Amino acid sequence: MRIDIITVLPELLESPFSHSIMKRAKDKGLLEVYTHNLRDYTPYKQAQVDDYQFGGGAGMVMMPEPLALAIEHLQKERKYDEIIYMTPDGPLFEQKTANSLSMKKNLIIICGHYKGIDDRIREHFVTMEISIGDYVLSGGELAAAVVVDAVGRLLPGVLNDETSALFDSFQDGMLAPPVYTRPADFRGWKIPDILLCGDPKKIDDWRYEQSLKRTEQRRPGLLDE
Repeated sequence: MRIDIITVLPELLESPFSHSIMKRAKDKGLLEVYTHNLRDYTPYKQAQVDDYQFGGGAGMVMMPEPLALAIEHLQKERKYDEIIYMTPDGPLFEQKTANSLSMKKNLIIICGHYKGIDDRIREHFVTMEISIGDYVLSGGELAAAVVVDAVGRLLPGVLNDETSALFDSFQDGMLAPPVYTRPADFRGWKIPDILLCGDPKKIDDWRYEQSLKRTEQRRPGLLDE
């Protein structure tokens, strides 16, 4: 999978993809992530990429021409399955969206800044919009990193145990059950006896019951969905 990220602050994305699972995915050749500085594509003086809003109002808007030139430059090299715009007014990012995107081959992610991007780019180029929550960040870089991480870890071969992702929270519409590791008795706090019973079927049933219970307590809306 290849992901191209268009941003005015590529430095913000250096660390998230240089460590841990994302680094492993890149080292294995399973994931390619490229950042593109939008200022490299602007025809305006002093690398300008934003301007005042028509009609007045506080805050600057990212201009359409630099974004269009950046997208079209990338499209000359390959076909993209989705052009994604990270925006707080987009549909909420969910596990099912990550699952779907992990099946794609090439993605472009646009990181907004200021008051957002000129709406004509959204109308004529963007094919998918994503929000990671009902709040506003200084820019779309951190949100883009969240999406890349959630999608990249699902690629076959990225995780050491490929079944691990299947049991994450939200994969089956519920929260994950509680987990324990050694020692079995820590300061007198013991793990549930059933985890030591040696019967995989009983343990799986217990985990399902705990997952259901935790979801009912913490995120009952997931069960309604």
